[in-house]
Amino acid sequence: MCVLVDAIEEEHYTESKARREDDDWQQTSSIHPMAGVKRNRAEMESKEQEDSPSPYLPMFEHFKSEIDTHHDRRERVIKASRDITAYSKKIIFALQRTKEIGKPLTDRKALTDMTKLKQQIKETFEGVTDDLQGINAHRYQRQISPGIQEFMEAALFEHYLVNQAIMTHSEAATTIPAGITLTYEDYVLGIFDMTGELMKIAITYMATNGKLPGLQGGASVLTDMQTMRTQLELINAGHGPFAKEFEGKLRVTRQSVEKVEISVYSMTVRGKEMPKGWKPDINMRQPVEEIESY
Repeated sequence: MCVLVDAIEEEHYTESKARREDDDWQQTSSIHPMAGVKRNRAEMESKEQEDSPSPYLPMFEHFKSEIDTHHDRRERVIKASRDITAYSKKIIFALQRTKEIGKPLTDRKALTDMTKLKQQIKETFEGVTDDLQGINAHRYQRQISPGIQEFMEAALFEHYLVNQAIMTHSEAATTIPAGITLTYEDYVLGIFDMTGELMKIAITYMATNGKLPGLQGGASVLTDMQTMRTQLELINAGHGPFAKEFEGKLRVTRQSVEKVEISVYSMTVRGKEMPKGWKPDINMRQPVEEIESY
């Protein structure tokens, strides 16, 4: 009996001791959550990396700044190109009022308007000169090119009306502010566009005067256009975006020359039978063979 009592007391003592140890461990864990848990090295290093700044952060901040600067510069160039295009179109419209070729312009209103527009174009070019230096001249060529082409069309058109001649590339480059590059591609594409304006001048002049505009005893607009067409057809545009644009504008130039040729044909063959002021039908279907001269 004594042995049984001793066994029961020993069991109660053991359970009581175990409960006390369990309570002590829980109290310790509540104070130190990680007490008794061994942390591995990888977790410790990860914690240290989270606390310290990334060594790549400054590099990506630099990239972000470069991209923001690029987009701002690109938007400025695009806006400038659009403004130059709009101003140049107004100059071309004013030049269409010219009544004679090979003589100085005399329309005072047109001259006044053109002077203001040229100044606006100059200021717009100068506003993006810094954005088009060095490698950026090539980087943003596609953005500024439309404006340069339109301005070339206006400058070449004015020069032809006054002198009945085409400016060379070096002469045309002087019409653009220093720091802006005039590529041969933009120069040639500007000539293409100018032939369309010459076609309008020629047909309007024939409708009101019964003859082609040009110097007395010299070449006419038609012969000049035919010469330009022949010279442009000799250019090897190669491959790429320029070649595609070149072919498209060459096709339009051929159509412009053919319209003037057909109008001259109509004026020469049938014009004498028509009343004064009769306008040749430029939409008449072209003949099978090209008319080289009249």
